[in-house]
Amino acid sequence: MSYAKVCCVGLVGVAGHLVEVEVDIAPGLPGVTLTGLPDTALNEARDRVRAAIVNSGEEWPNRRLTVNLLPATLPKRGSAFDLAIAAGILACAGELPSVGLDGVAILGELGLDGTVRPIRGILPMVAAAARAGLTRAVVPLHNADEATVVPGMDVRAVDTLQRLIGFVRGCGTLLPPPGSPAPPAPPGPDLADVAGQAVGRRAIEVAAAGGHHLALIGPPGAGKTMLAERLPSVLPELDDEAALEVTAVHSIAGTLPPGGRLIRRPPFQAPHHTASLASLVGGGSGLARPGALSLAHRGVLFLDEAPEFAARVLDSLRQPLESGRVTLNRTGGTTEYPTRVQLVIAANPCPCAKPAGDSACQCTPVARRRYLGRLSGPLLDRLDVRVRLHPMRAADLVGTDAPRETSATVAARVARARAAAGARWSAQGWRTNAEVPGAALRRPPWQLPRPDVDHLQRALDSGSLTARGFDRTLRLAWTIADLDGLDRPGAGEVAEASQLRAGEHG
Repeated sequence: MSYAKVCCVGLVGVAGHLVEVEVDIAPGLPGVTLTGLPDTALNEARDRVRAAIVNSGEEWPNRRLTVNLLPATLPKRGSAFDLAIAAGILACAGELPSVGLDGVAILGELGLDGTVRPIRGILPMVAAAARAGLTRAVVPLHNADEATVVPGMDVRAVDTLQRLIGFVRGCGTLLPPPGSPAPPAPPGPDLADVAGQAVGRRAIEVAAAGGHHLALIGPPGAGKTMLAERLPSVLPELDDEAALEVTAVHSIAGTLPPGGRLIRRPPFQAPHHTASLASLVGGGSGLARPGALSLAHRGVLFLDEAPEFAARVLDSLRQPLESGRVTLNRTGGTTEYPTRVQLVIAANPCPCAKPAGDSACQCTPVARRRYLGRLSGPLLDRLDVRVRLHPMRAADLVGTDAPRETSATVAARVARARAAAGARWSAQGWRTNAEVPGAALRRPPWQLPRPDVDHLQRALDSGSLTARGFDRTLRLAWTIADLDGLDRPGAGEVAEASQLRAGEHG
């Protein structure tokens, strides 16, 4: 036969698309033509595939080969198509029965000796094949455990091209997924390690319960970083849908932990303040790669020493924080990644940053305003909780043996609060209070009585509170009510929300 077709999958961002690898053999000068918008790595596949076939003991068809990747308008990138192209060429040359390749997604990179090497993004690829109606997938051995998390897919593994050839010919078998046990998760930092700072601990609990963004302002040694690093320890584990989203992003980035299992713990990303725009939001040549913002999806993005970040880098977060997605346009096409994160920023109140706090500050008022002024007003307006931490006292560190609340204790309260919010908003498809549109909270049946929000309305009219700030304060009040076991917030919860919002709590 002179035509064969094999299924593969291409990725654009985290979205997988079924790709049909067509191979045609025609008379003419020997050569390989690759069509269908391949990138440089894919264009080089012709040499990798030729060497892999020959070194696997098979004969290379010394005729004119045309390999077409459908749909032709979809950009194709990477080396994941190597194994499918090799199988298509052998089937087209009559060396393999094409019936053995029908309805199977074939994924993998080939070495020159015919070994099948692991690839990035196997989880979203196999998930896309399942959505397209395929029920079987052949993947590299080292990716097999990761691929098995997709329900309804019969996953088999290969370590060499020769093993795939023997299986299709009916004289060999594929490998089952190794089933490597997931390594035990190392114990994370515990909230019990934080001495004192009742205001900061309350802020962490409220932020976790409602999914709110958080700003921690205070002198060095006050515990800003310790508190931020312990926020993931009080967040609930990811459900199946969220875990698949998070694992898919990390699969594309090549940062999955050993074992390739679903990521169940909310991720934590803390880029250095010298991070570039591309490393934070995503970027790169061709099709953009995910940045720290997307790697923190459904988890925490922590920016320590936030005023030291470049202003354009910080302001690039504004739109993704609102929409939960970032769209990156590059020469290779448009890529979209999820960015539903909790942003936590930490900052010193001034450049001199005396550990004793404001009482020892040597900065002029202008210098203090200029320093925190590096955080733009529109960005700060998107931070629901803003607290000022005071310098640590000796009594907090060594003056008491009273036990401190552990992360497990706080996490139990957070879980109850999230369950209450989920029950209230599940019909509308919202997970947390932070996701609820402000318009929904300003209309019956969720509208609060006027006396309870009267001071918010006066602040809005005077210009000291923005419309966005008004809505975010309402969301905070609902979160506080959920933590306190109330059906709806009252004047006290709105007042505490206002204090957390204005940085006056405690």
